[in-house]
This record gives sequence, structure tokens and C-alpha cells, in this order.
Amino acid sequence: MTRKLEGAAKRLAAYVGEDETYEDRPLYQALVEQARIQGCAGATALRGMVGFGAASRDIAKHGLRMSTDCPVMVVVVDEAPRIAALAEVWSAMVPSGIVTLEDVSVVLYTGRDGDMAGS
Repeated sequence: MTRKLEGAAKRLAAYVGEDETYEDRPLYQALVEQARIQGCAGATALRGMVGFGAASRDIAKHGLRMSTDCPVMVVVVDEAPRIAALAEVWSAMVPSGIVTLEDVSVVLYTGRDGDMAGS
């Protein structure tokens, strides 16, 4: 079954620490899994090289103290109702970090060999 996704959509993103966990596994993996369970079009986890957040604002000898665990951004794009439901789930799962919601326009969404993109 092929889903059609084009035009107005929503992008949900969670910015979390690489070392954070949820039920004994990496939080970013749990967030991606929840997107799959919710039937989203796809999800991607992107690992940052360096970053800091609200808990890492202290000034150190060489400037800002950076977090020892790298930042990870988990992103999902889908229809507004599906993203709204996922946002509630993610908000309950993320103990620290930030979850954002943005309007986007899907220009192209295709799968390969009958699979949906991002699956």
C-alpha cells in the first residue's frame, strides 16, 4: 500500500543527548521506533558533532563548556494529525531537550521498490 504525502505537512523534531536513555535503550532509537509504531512516513536521527543545551551554559577556561555526549536530532515529516499524536508521545518521553513543530511543504515523497520513503 502506497501512501501519498505532498503539500502542507508538519515536521516534528526532538533535540536530545546521545547518552540519554528511555526504557534501557538510547532515547533517539526509542523516538524513531515510536514514529514507526504511529505509522509515520519515516524518521531520521542525525548525530551532531558538538553542541550545548540548557544544562551546559557554564563558562569554562576556554569558553563555553560543551556536552560530553553529542547532540542528536530526530526528525519526522508527516500529515498534521499524525504528527500531533506523535508530539504528545514524544513530549512524555523526552526528559530534557527540546521538541519543535514546524509547518513544511512536501515537494516529493517516493519509495523504492514499493517501499515508502524513510521506511
